[in-house]
Amino acid sequence: MSNGSEKKRKRARKIVSLLLEQYPQAECTLTYGSPWELLVGGILASQCTDERVNKVTPVLFERYPDMHTLASANRRDVEEIVRSCGLYKTKANALVSTSAMILDRFDGQVPQTREELMELPGVGRKIANLILSDAFGFQEIVVDTHCARISRLLGFTDSDNPVKIERDLLEVVPEDSRTLWGHLMVAHGRELCKARCRMCYSCPVRLYCRYGAALQPSPDPEEGDCV
Repeated sequence: MSNGSEKKRKRARKIVSLLLEQYPQAECTLTYGSPWELLVGGILASQCTDERVNKVTPVLFERYPDMHTLASANRRDVEEIVRSCGLYKTKANALVSTSAMILDRFDGQVPQTREELMELPGVGRKIANLILSDAFGFQEIVVDTHCARISRLLGFTDSDNPVKIERDLLEVVPEDSRTLWGHLMVAHGRELCKARCRMCYSCPVRLYCRYGAALQPSPDPEEGDCV
């Protein structure tokens, strides 16, 4: 292992510690009660906020409480329920088809390998990692927009490609904190490190950040904390 890689690993461990102090309750922001419900939420969350998805899924699950009922659902009825999540035709088709495929090919059990999960309609690598980590307890990094953007700021990747970003992060993020890393990135991206208004002077990891470390020591009182 190179000296540079070891320094990044130590820095990543310190960042996890500092952010966990800031966000001790960081966890998956989708509401779910089973792997199947998280899978449904993950499919709906594509290009949609988790907040919106959490408003839609209770209605969906009341109408279709399990994958058997959703697999046999009328797609147009599902479309109407999930319409506010955007891309509703594609997502409704994915939900019905995925439920049917799990029943047919996986004996009604959400698969526990990335390869099998990615065979399901509407499931890419990000959703597969989400299911593996939050539903089944594997340590996987979910690279969403928050994770990608903040990981670049922290100097752990220079890529815009989610697969390359994940590969870069796997080299430095502690193995037992990979799932947590994604949750911390989401919490930090929503609270302090917002895309349009970074609150750098309130950030616990500012000095580890490419952008924050280059700022003047204290904020201009006339400009406030948003930079």
